[in-house]
Amino acid sequence: MTTHAPRTAHSVTLPATLDEAVAALTAMPAAVPVAGGTDLMAAVNRGQLRPAGLVGLGRINEIRGWQYQDGHALLGAGLTHSRMGRPDFAALIPALAAAARAAGPPQIRNAGTLGGNVVSAAPAGDSLPVLAALEADLVVTGPDGGREIPVSHLLAGRDLLAPGELVGFVRVPLLHAPQVFLKATGRTGPARAAASVAVVLDPAQRAVRCAVGAIAPMPLRPLEAERWIASLVDWDNDRALAPEALTAFGEYVAAACIPDPEGDEQLPPAVLHLRRTVAALARRALGRALS
Repeated sequence: MTTHAPRTAHSVTLPATLDEAVAALTAMPAAVPVAGGTDLMAAVNRGQLRPAGLVGLGRINEIRGWQYQDGHALLGAGLTHSRMGRPDFAALIPALAAAARAAGPPQIRNAGTLGGNVVSAAPAGDSLPVLAALEADLVVTGPDGGREIPVSHLLAGRDLLAPGELVGFVRVPLLHAPQVFLKATGRTGPARAAASVAVVLDPAQRAVRCAVGAIAPMPLRPLEAERWIASLVDWDNDRALAPEALTAFGEYVAAACIPDPEGDEQLPPAVLHLRRTVAALARRALGRALS
């Protein structure tokens, strides 16, 4: 009896700094960077990826923590979901901590990283709608130096990583205001999201920002719904909204993300159920943020 195991990488490099990692990727353009490997190794096991080499990022200490910078948090791309789910991080960026805690079972949260979640760009990635709602930026390091790109640009394919480039940090504004992440799954317990919603309040800008994840290849921002609901919020007092306004916001968000088909066609029952799920998540997330 013979077995046919997936072909492994020809070489594995373990740099200790970002500069060494960039140098390794520049020397071997076909190599693939790997941190937790929760997405990459699944692709290898399915036979979808056969990397010629691996550049392991697990020994790069500079990307495993965070620091404060000009009203922002500079989050290392190597932060694990488990680390982001702890109370001290939750006090900093509550919605991202909630997304990290919902990212999957303990073995996934212990291995999976923030940078890996962004770069793999899986539609159901729990951190993605939060980063989109926060309007976060990626700090990229490459052979030609560093640069910043909005997370939304990378996810939309408007600005991709060049050969030899790595995401070193994620730059997130510290809003010091309520923010909520909710998701719906097909079963109880940690599981892949069928739909997710992040709602972030920005009192300084008198703005409500919302992003819907898992229902499209990238998080969706219902900008008109954001502007409409922000105009109804009493920012100078208790910020409370009537239940009817919360319900209308949920339906506005859902219709923007899952519009009605043209003509006399009807949405299939499964899609209609998904739209109702998005509406419920958006309504609840905004209600919790305002309360």
